Order: sequence, then C-alpha cells, then structure tokens
Amino acid sequence: MDKQETLSMIGALSDAPGVSGFEDEVVALLKRYGNGLGSFTEDAMRNLYVKRPGLSEGLPVLQLDAHSDEVGFMVKAIRPNGTLDFIPLGGWVPATAPAHRVLVRNDEGRWIPGLIASKPPHFLSEAERKEAPNLSDMVIDVGASDDREIREDFRIPIAAPVVPDVTFEYLADHDLMIGKGFDNRMGCAAIIATLRELAAEELGVTIIGAFASQEEVGLRGATVTAQRVKPDIAIVFEGCPADDTVMEPYAVQTAIKKGPMLRHIDARMITNPRFQRFTLDTARSQGIPVQEAVRTGGSTNGGAIHLSGQAVPVIVIGIPVRYIHTHYGIGAYSDFAYSVQLACAIIRALNKRLIEGF
Repeated sequence: MDKQETLSMIGALSDAPGVSGFEDEVVALLKRYGNGLGSFTEDAMRNLYVKRPGLSEGLPVLQLDAHSDEVGFMVKAIRPNGTLDFIPLGGWVPATAPAHRVLVRNDEGRWIPGLIASKPPHFLSEAERKEAPNLSDMVIDVGASDDREIREDFRIPIAAPVVPDVTFEYLADHDLMIGKGFDNRMGCAAIIATLRELAAEELGVTIIGAFASQEEVGLRGATVTAQRVKPDIAIVFEGCPADDTVMEPYAVQTAIKKGPMLRHIDARMITNPRFQRFTLDTARSQGIPVQEAVRTGGSTNGGAIHLSGQAVPVIVIGIPVRYIHTHYGIGAYSDFAYSVQLACAIIRALNKRLIEGF
C-alpha cells in the first residue's frame, strides 16, 4: 500500500463508530481493506481473524494483535426532559467530556448527533463551581423536548452505543494525523499494512491476524482470540499514550515523531526480555527509530495473550498518540510507518529455533 492508500484506510477506520461490544462497522471495514490477504472468520464476540494463505504446516504460529474497539459511552436512562443519562465504555477523565459532539445509534441503526452537556455556569452554585466534574452530572442532549420525543421520534433506546463525533484529518505539511479512536484503529491498520507488505514473501511462521473486541473494558476479546489462535509468539500493535506534552523532558519515553514505543513493563505484563532484546537489536540493525518505556500503569492485549497456552512471548509495538481516551488524538504518520517496518523486519527473521530461544 502506498502512503495515500494507507492514510485513506487509517481515516476510514478512525471515523468508523465502534465502541466496546459494538465493533460491527469496524469489522466490516477490516474485511474490505483485508480483501485478498487471507481467509476471514469471526466469533460470537465480533473478534475477527485473518489467516495468511500458503503452505505453512508445522510452522510456528505468529499472532498479530490489535483491538478494534474504541472508548465511548452507552445510554443508561432517558430523563423526562429528553436528555440522556450515560455511562462510560472505557477509561475517561470526566473533565475531557463536556461540550463535545457525539453520535448516538438509534434502534434503526442511524447515528443521531448530540452534545455532552453539563449545567451552564450561570446556574452553578459556588460549591458546584469548585467541584471536579463527574460524568454522572452530565447528559447527552440531542435536542429533544421530552422523553416521548426521544422514544418515538429520535427512536433512541437505553443501551444505545455512543461514539465521539470526529472526522479524521491529515496535515501533510507536518505529517500529522488528528482523529478519534487511534487507540486502536492505528493498530488495526498496522496489521493490514503488515500483511500487505509480506503478502508475496515466504516466511518461517504462520501468521494469523486477530482483531480483538472489547479491549477497553478489560482485554476481553484477546482472552478469546489467544485461546483460538494458540500462538507460539505474538506481536501486539497498540495506539499508546504519548507523554511528550505531560512529562519532564528527562522522563519522556513516548514522544510523537520518534518512532514506535517498546514497553518493558506495564500493569498487566512484563515483556519477555529475550524477545524484547531481539526486537531492539533488529530495530537498530535496520535503522528504525524506537523508544523504550517503563510503564507503571495501563495495559494491552499482551496481558491476556502472554498468559495463554503454556505462556507466549509477546512484544508490544506502540504507536504514540497524544490525548488518547478523549475525543481527539494526534499522531505522526512516520511513527505508524516505522511500526509496520519494524514488525515486518521481525517477522522476516522469525523461525522455530529462534522462537524456542525466547
């Protein structure tokens, strides 16, 4: 895929609505962009699998992982005044939510525009002005006048999924992407791009791409994909939180435009140090810029995959994104491209003997 085709794919995946449990439109797009790359199957959780074609009997199985869901919300209740109570799907900082546009799916499958609203400052007491905002104090307002209008005209039910209303942009002069859901539509696009790059090559592993659902609510999809794929080794692509605008310079480990981030540890996994060292050595030998990170929080699907079977060596190739888990993320295309380049270099070198040494 050339750069323009890849950007078009990233943009379409970013714009697609797909909160945890409602990944259908993302899955449909992945099948379209992955057409010709292998055989696709699904399971009841909307996990999507693509197996690379070719003779591969007896070869170790490599799982390429990325999660297809994004953070968003779900309608909890309908108030008499026509506004909607909601709950978060995934981790949100409440202060980032109000005054942003969202889309609410109605029972006909249409996406209804709305706003996350909070009490205007004119009506706040002094005590309320000093309080930190809570999602429970906010509502989604689609412009209805009462609950009857919500049910009969807007046709919005409880449990309706809600996504940020954001359109992808690419700023060519600065090689920057702005959009929603980069955690982890970047990773989904990286799997497709990697498979396309390797499509004509003979490899020492069988590749199965697994697009996991419901990562943002507890690595649920990957718990299932790992059982089904039964990998011998895995690479996790993830849109990971950039820290270059929030940390002191000496502590920055995940800056945009400095290549993918390779984490040594997070809240759910200590990265296999032998596979990690091999990856770092590969990056250096290929001239691919990378960043190393020690994370005290956060997690990826690697947390579920590395504990599957009889233990699986896993690395995480993190594509830095500023301000994930908000409406807007900022990422550099170069970091995405280097992530795919690194994955391809690793895969070309893998074989049974090497994997057994990890």
